[in-house]
This record gives sequence, structure tokens and C-alpha cells, in this order.
Amino acid sequence: MLAFGCAGCNKKPQATSLSITPEAGASYKQGQEVSVKLSYPADANPDSIVYTVDSVRFASKKDSSAVSLKTDAMHLGPRVITAKLYQGGKSQDASTNIVLLAPKAPELYTYKVEKVYPHDTSSYTEGLLYQDGYLYESTGTKGQSTLRKVNLETGKAVQVAKLDSQYFGEGSAIIGNKILMLTWKDPKVALVYDKNTFKLLSTAPNNVGVEGWGMTNDGTKLYMDDSTNRIWFLNKDTYQQIGFVDVYDDQKGIDSINELEYVDGKIYANVYTTDIIVVIDPKTGVVLQKIDMKNLYPENQRPEGFDEGNNVLNGIAWDAKGKRMFVTGKKWPHLYQVKFVKK
Repeated sequence: MLAFGCAGCNKKPQATSLSITPEAGASYKQGQEVSVKLSYPADANPDSIVYTVDSVRFASKKDSSAVSLKTDAMHLGPRVITAKLYQGGKSQDASTNIVLLAPKAPELYTYKVEKVYPHDTSSYTEGLLYQDGYLYESTGTKGQSTLRKVNLETGKAVQVAKLDSQYFGEGSAIIGNKILMLTWKDPKVALVYDKNTFKLLSTAPNNVGVEGWGMTNDGTKLYMDDSTNRIWFLNKDTYQQIGFVDVYDDQKGIDSINELEYVDGKIYANVYTTDIIVVIDPKTGVVLQKIDMKNLYPENQRPEGFDEGNNVLNGIAWDAKGKRMFVTGKKWPHLYQVKFVKK
């Protein structure tokens, strides 16, 4: 018996081979134009090529010439660029990604100590606030976490709320007559206290971000970070997510953004386990300044057995009326009133 066949009769037509530039992972600074080009076989005859960035159309062509992507108003961080080729009622696409960085290097600052106050060495500082003549401090460590109202001059707590032993306390923010305090994880929640009585009013699940770290607010919304380089925006009344920015300088993303303080339209943030405070534009995520706080609490003044790895710089509070900046660290014996000075 003879068998008759037709080579290729049952094969589907092969897809046209597409490639796109720039190369995946290429970095650009905000404001730079990105040249994007789709390459395809010479025998292809596209009806159109549509270009999108993060699914938003920015250009179209009918040939393989490059298009220009303007980045002035784009958010920092990874951006996905896709070119979709349409031909004969069908489409194919190719994608790449770029990383958008801050447009210029941050200004470099150091500090000048103006005054030194006592600080409770049992306070594993996670959040630090100043209002109405008092510091408000949230502290961590599971089973030992607290919310405290502290006398600035003495460093002594005049009011304390102890968290349930299941919680590891984190950052906090004052919203009107309430204090909102985060917990780290397992469980990750937001605790709402009455500012005057320190009575726990409610507990809300925190489903935003990886973990609960730092928090601040600008009077209209909350800002929260989560161990990454992302700062989340939350509704100040419902605590629901309403947006975010990713924090970058001109070289890379700044991970481990920790304790936050909103000051005159900018966010000051500790970078966890470092001696650096970064000043961030909350609208764009751009790092505007970097402040080197090295030797604020000199190593030769630290007691024997001091836990360097955990008891790091953390805590920024702003006295809006007196225009005073306070900083401290976890279990540090001092709280410092400082002035930031350009290098």
C-alpha cells in the first residue's frame, strides 16, 4: 500500500520574527528620550505598528523607522515598552523594558548638632513624631512594643500604651485626634488609637505592601513604606491604597526605606541599617538630597556589647512650629536636635 502525503500541509504558518530595542534592562534618566525600534523580516508588510509604554499608546508607524519615547512625566522604575505589528487582520508583538532613574544626582548634605536630649534606651524606635510640645514614639520588638508620649526634655514617657504580645510595632502617624500605628508582620495590621487617651479604638488589616514599616502624612493622605523602595499612598480615613511612587536616585532604586517624616512638601526617610537619610519628592519618587549622619552617635561612645546590627539610626521628627529637626536611633541614649548642612 502506498502512502501519499504533502510535506507541510498540516503545519501552521510560522510567526514573523520580531525584535525590539532598546535592550531589556537598559537604564535612562527621567527626561531623556528613548529611541524605540521594531525590527522585522524584509518580506513583512505591516499595515501599522503601535507602540505602548505600560499599555499606554505613545506612537504608531507603518515602517521600521525608530520612534521616540519622552520620559519627562513618567514615573521612575521599570517601564514596559511594547510594539504591536498589525498585518492582514492579524497582530504580533515584541516587548522590552527599561529602568527610569532620577534625572540628576542628589545633593549631598551632612549635619550639625544643635542640642542633645536624653532618650530611653529601652525604646526600639520605629516611629517618631513631634506635636504639641511632646514626642510620640512607637517602638518595636514582639511582646515589648509600645506607643509612647514622651517629655522632650527628660526623655521620660508620660503616657504609654502596650501592644498585644502578638504584635511587633512599627511606624506611626498622627491624623487629627487619632494615632495610626503599623505592625510589622504575622499579623500585619494597623492599630488606631485615641491621641489623648491612648485607648485602642480599632484594628484594621493592612493588605498594602510586603510588610509594615514607616508611616507619615501630609494632612490629606498617608504615606507608608514596606521594606522595598516603594512608598504607598493611603486614604487618611479608610487607610485604603490610592497610589504609590518608587524611590530612585540617578543610579538605582533606594531599598529599605524605613521611618518617614513629611516636612514642607518633602519626605525625609531613614535608609535601614545605614547612616543615611534621604529626602524624597513624594510626587515623583526622586531622591533630592542624601544626608550622611555618620558619627552622630560615635562608636567609641557606645557601651560594650551594644548591638550594632539592630540598634541603628532610625527616627526623624519635625517640630513644624519651632522649625526643629530631631533624630535618634533604636535604643540610643540620646535624641539629637540637628540642622542639615550642604557639603
